[in-house]
Amino acid sequence: MNKAALILALVAAPALAEPDARALERLVRQDCGSCHGLTLKGGLGPDIRAQALTHYEAEGLKAVILDGVPGTPMPPWRPLLTEAEAAWIADYLLNGESE
Repeated sequence: MNKAALILALVAAPALAEPDARALERLVRQDCGSCHGLTLKGGLGPDIRAQALTHYEAEGLKAVILDGVPGTPMPPWRPLLTEAEAAWIADYLLNGESE
């Protein structure tokens, strides 16, 4: 699935449906990885592996995913992700699933 199709699939998914774990994992690896490094160890953006995110609570990380970080290249994903999808990504990153 190409990047545009993946984003469209995520946006078109019903808001009440369970997050599509496979699609979100690909999103983390491809889209987040384009700035945070393909191994998520850092690049333009910082390391986002679990050991580097210990200062975050799940809600705080979800807010960063949804709203971005002003003054940095971290964009807001709120236009493309639901709250449930952002929560899934935060949990995925915080619990070391991305390693």
